Parts: sequence; structure tokens; C-alpha cells
Amino acid sequence: MAELSSNGRKALPRDSFALPAGSGDSRKPAYPVEDKRHAVAALARVARNGTPAEKAAVRGAVKKKFPDLPSSKGKGSSAAAAHNRKVARRAGKGGS
Repeated sequence: MAELSSNGRKALPRDSFALPAGSGDSRKPAYPVEDKRHAVAALARVARNGTPAEKAAVRGAVKKKFPDLPSSKGKGSSAAAAHNRKVARRAGKGGS
């Protein structure tokens, strides 16, 4: 993953971020998802540090932009995927 410089981050369009400016405690856009590697990193970071609302927003943004990522489908071995399976089982929708 290429490191995102401050100027590079500022130049990204708004739809390259999972959370828009003004969300949460920060006034800056959060969780850049301009490519698959950054999307995977955003999922991992929000799984560890995000609120439930931020987690849902980031998962939704990644799923919309990269529907083929295993963790955005709730499959795979990521923490987000494990959570999605657990929620699906509790809701009676399967989830193996």
C-alpha cells in the first residue's frame, strides 16, 4: 500500500473516504478507501477502534466500493467477518 501523504489525502475526493468530514469527534474525513488495500486497512482499523455506527458506515462504504472483498461480504477470517457471522446466526439467518 502506498503511503498516503498529507497533500495526497487532501487531494482525494470525498467519496474516497468511508466517513465524511464532521463525523464523530473529528472534523476531517476518516478511513480512506481509495483502493482495495486502503479499504482492507480501514476495515481493520475501524474493527479495533470504531464505534458501532462507524463500523457499520465503514463496512457499508467498503461493500459499496469493493463488493468483491471477502470481509465486505461477511466472509473470511477478519474480525469484521466473524462479527457479521455472529450477528447473522443470532438473527436466525444462518452464518457458518
